Amino acid sequence: MSPAAHPEHRPEDLCSVGVALYERALLEGRVTVEEAAAAPCLVDFGLLHPAVDEVSRLEPVTPAAALHRLLRVAERRIIDERRHAERLAETFEPLLRFGHRHSGAADTPGLRVLSGVPRINLAITESMAEAAQEVLCIQPSAHYGGRRGEVAQVLAMERDQALLDRGGRIRTLYQHTQRHLPLVLSRYERLSGDVEARTLDELTDRLIVIDREVAFLPADADGTVALEVRHPALISYFVTTFDRLWRLAAPMYPLTVPRPPEGGVTHRQRAIASLLVEGHTDAVIADRLGMNVRTAREHIAKLAARLGSASRAQLGYLIGRSGILDREP
Repeated sequence: MSPAAHPEHRPEDLCSVGVALYERALLEGRVTVEEAAAAPCLVDFGLLHPAVDEVSRLEPVTPAAALHRLLRVAERRIIDERRHAERLAETFEPLLRFGHRHSGAADTPGLRVLSGVPRINLAITESMAEAAQEVLCIQPSAHYGGRRGEVAQVLAMERDQALLDRGGRIRTLYQHTQRHLPLVLSRYERLSGDVEARTLDELTDRLIVIDREVAFLPADADGTVALEVRHPALISYFVTTFDRLWRLAAPMYPLTVPRPPEGGVTHRQRAIASLLVEGHTDAVIADRLGMNVRTAREHIAKLAARLGSASRAQLGYLIGRSGILDREP
């Protein structure tokens, strides 16, 4: 396959020619520039680089280092998309107040505003009753507190099990802080069927996509107003965002064996360290990672003790010098 004929693709869709050549480079230590021409993606994605002593040959980067670099690129892309979504929400939030003045269907094709929790639940229930394939769901921690969360759980369980009984599939994303919540764990103890769950440190706001035809998302801060979206372009955007977050997330259910912390620094502390060096306050860090401020400060104190930091400013410097953010997550 010549370079001109090589199809463009993303790192997660590495072509078979590239996989085979990278595998051989790992086994033999090097490949020639001519051999690498068949899979230019390996150089583009940083999997091969010129040998120091012989530029006509290429050496492979270790899989762990390559994976870490590509994940950081993907994470930055997700952060950019999340900020874009937040800017869209900020732009349209004041405009939604005027929607009732021109409520004709022609004004907002594929978009309906649902006011009140009972009306929102009814719309979701009706759509779930017609579903036959798949439900994608993002559940931030803010939606699993108090009596309201328990009521929502009961309603969701009935709808979800009915879909699973019809042969459907359910995939849900939570924040890492929810992995051991009794309300979340009991859900997977009771559901039976094709159901999966994964977790991330940070998530977008709540989202439900049903059969890739209709989506529900909040339209206000307290969750009493929601948008029902049926516009194909918006649905495609939501599904793409979900799929990219899903690939970055850690499996939660079915259960997997957790990896031990690397160098004594846990995954949670590494996520906090990343936000610390960006200059965020304790309150912002806690909010973005779905934990309370006290827990965030306890993790920060442990990081400071481990790195020997005497001040907040010094902690950021020591985090950068320690290299903990450059290690494989």
